[in-house]
Amino acid sequence: GMQRLEVIMQRCAAMGTSMVSLCTGTRDAEDQWRWHPDNASESAWSDLRKEMDAAVELADRYDVALGVEPELANVVADAQTARRLLDEVGSARIKIIVDPANLFERADPDERRKIIERAVDLLAPEIAMAHAKDRDAQGGFVAAGKGVIEFGHFLTRLKRADFDGPLVTHGLDASDAAAVGSFLRKTLSEVQKS
Repeated sequence: GMQRLEVIMQRCAAMGTSMVSLCTGTRDAEDQWRWHPDNASESAWSDLRKEMDAAVELADRYDVALGVEPELANVVADAQTARRLLDEVGSARIKIIVDPANLFERADPDERRKIIERAVDLLAPEIAMAHAKDRDAQGGFVAAGKGVIEFGHFLTRLKRADFDGPLVTHGLDASDAAAVGSFLRKTLSEVQKS
C-alpha cells in the first residue's frame, strides 16, 4: 500500500493537486465499508498510527497533504478519533475531509445537528475539504438535498469556522448532477447572505 501511495504522491503535482485522500481502514476483511468491532481496538489504532507515520514521511518528501475523512465503518470513525489522530501524529500534513453523511447513519434532527456541530468545532482548523453527500431516513446514502441533512446548517457551521476550502459532491447519479448543483449553489448563496 505504501508503494502505491508513493506513486500517487509522486504524480500529484502533474495532476494539479496537493492532497491525497486516505481511508483509515476497517478490520472487516470482506467489506471495507462495513464496521467491525475490532476497529475500536488499540491494535487497530496502533496499526493505523504506524501506517500514518509512514504516510506522513512520504507526504513530507512530496509536499502533499493527507486528507483523512472520519467514516463510521473505519478506524477513524468519528470526529473524536480524527482529533486523536491529529493530536497524536502532530503533523500539519494531515488534513480533514468532513462529510456530514459519514458522521451518523440514523439520528433525529437535533442529534444530527449536534453531531455536525461537534465535528466542525473539534476539527475546524484542519478541515481542508467538505463533502456534500446525504442520507435518507433509513440510513442509506442519497444525493445532496434528497435526504435528511440540513446543508444550510452544515455550511453555516463551516462558515463560522472560517472554512474556505472546496465543497465536493459525490455518490450521485449523473442524472442528479444538475439538481444537486442547483441545490448546493442556492444553499451556499443563502448561507453567504446570513
